[in-house]
Amino acid sequence: MIEVEKLNSVPNEISEEFDRLFEQYVNSSKKEGQVVSGVVTNVNSACVTVDVGLKSDGIINVSKFMGNIPNIGDSVSVYIDKMEDWHGRMSLSLVKAKQEQEWTKFKGEFVVDGYVHGNIIGKVKGGFAVQLDDSSIVAFLPGSQVDIRPVKDINDLVGVSHRFKILKIDGDNGNVVISRRAIIEDERREAREERLANLKEGDIVEGVVKNITEYGAFVCFNGTDGLLHITDMSWSKISHPSEILSLGQSIKVKVIKYNPEASDRISLGIKQLQEDGWESLAQKYVVGNRFRGTVTSILDYGAFIELEKKVEGLVHKSEISWSFGEIHVRNVLKVGQEVEVVVIEVDVSKRRIGLSMKKCTDNPLDKFAKKYPVGTEVSCVVRSIVDFGIYVDVSEGEVIGEKVNILIPASEISWSKTPSQALKDYKPEDKVQCVITNIDTQRDRVSASMRQLGYDSMLKMMEGLVASGIVMCTVLATRSEGIEVSLPGDIRTFIKRGDLSKHRSDQRSERFSVGDKIEAKVISFDKNQMKVSLSIKALEVEEEKKAIAEYGSAASGASLGDILGGALRGIDRHQGEK
Repeated sequence: MIEVEKLNSVPNEISEEFDRLFEQYVNSSKKEGQVVSGVVTNVNSACVTVDVGLKSDGIINVSKFMGNIPNIGDSVSVYIDKMEDWHGRMSLSLVKAKQEQEWTKFKGEFVVDGYVHGNIIGKVKGGFAVQLDDSSIVAFLPGSQVDIRPVKDINDLVGVSHRFKILKIDGDNGNVVISRRAIIEDERREAREERLANLKEGDIVEGVVKNITEYGAFVCFNGTDGLLHITDMSWSKISHPSEILSLGQSIKVKVIKYNPEASDRISLGIKQLQEDGWESLAQKYVVGNRFRGTVTSILDYGAFIELEKKVEGLVHKSEISWSFGEIHVRNVLKVGQEVEVVVIEVDVSKRRIGLSMKKCTDNPLDKFAKKYPVGTEVSCVVRSIVDFGIYVDVSEGEVIGEKVNILIPASEISWSKTPSQALKDYKPEDKVQCVITNIDTQRDRVSASMRQLGYDSMLKMMEGLVASGIVMCTVLATRSEGIEVSLPGDIRTFIKRGDLSKHRSDQRSERFSVGDKIEAKVISFDKNQMKVSLSIKALEVEEEKKAIAEYGSAASGASLGDILGGALRGIDRHQGEK
């Protein structure tokens, strides 16, 4: 029994020791991938043995020390590559230890401000290799990051230490990406900010024309560029900046817009250094004065007339001729043609002069107004028909020297028909009679009316219908909202659904058919529009009141049926007597 206990105790002691050593190994701060300090325990012609404080020593080939072989007891820094190789020994590396130390130093010291120094040593795919100063680290310089402009000969930059900005660090893979371009841009930005520190709007500076575009020119001054827009080159109109500027030209410009806090853009101007000629032009070109000028350009909406050198005004197409038709500018004017104009508008703020050619001659409407004053009945010929009316001209238009277009609005064609219906009755070249209702010489418009000719007779007939109180009409059309009917004299009106009957159940337009003859009461009349309103409901109410008054009262005991029955018998009796 005792012997068994002793045998069992031995494995337990071994197991406890194994657990202790394993736990010490696991909890040790020294692991693979770390740089640790070791002590040389043995040196021979082939290798150096190093104790790093773990269960086994590491072996390093003598050649790795590059001639600086340590002595026993010396301390060396090594990189734990593997805890145990295929021989069961620890694998240590001097090279990796040095690299790891350099990376630690690089990240801790050289990258404090994000900049490093180095030499370009060769070309690689996509860029160049740079040997960083005081380090064995080789960084990658992309081709696009060498300079702000393409470099024709990289040899000019080889062999010279340059300052670079670090763009990216990948410690795991040992990669560093740097940029020389970023350094140049920062330096240029700092220099520009220093030069522009005291620049403000209103300053006058001297610069050189660097580039010319369609919309302006770029001027270089104090090592920076500003935009000189075409609208700020001259108070007069120019078509292209090259008319007054050339590349390399030295000019004085005024800073008209610059806000370093909101934008780096600088706006410059030349005309702001010159006197605004428009102030004197406004005194010369007074509204109403006549001048002679030359047509310089023709557009769809009008023509530009040069009044003097670099001074132009616009004649809108509506101001070319008194013609009341559509004006095609190119059919009337030619570039280079000399014309007489009158000033009708001067806007100094917008640098605009409005001109008129037609106002140099008498307005035909003035003659027209004398011969055909408002209220005159005239014979006309239909020239065109549009959605809103009919354009006509007086048959004897030659009397005033020019035909005048007259508009008869669609609403002024007929009393009895709707505007759209009335328009369908006419076509070009038809002869019509109308009365002049309005002449607007300021807007070159003449209006007339056809229905006003029959106003007196229509009014007399309408007043007769109103006087009768009750009219017989014919159903022309039925709609959900009511029925359209015609009265004597071809007068048309509309009876609303609510006026079709006093009983809601009978207020249905489908009760009626086209052609039905019905009686209705006149309830209103608009003398100006010659519109009459009718109601069948009002007529039924009125007839009921008359029947009650003549044949009895429901309050006296008679029913409404008795009263209406008596009324009907009375009507039959009267008809029999007739």
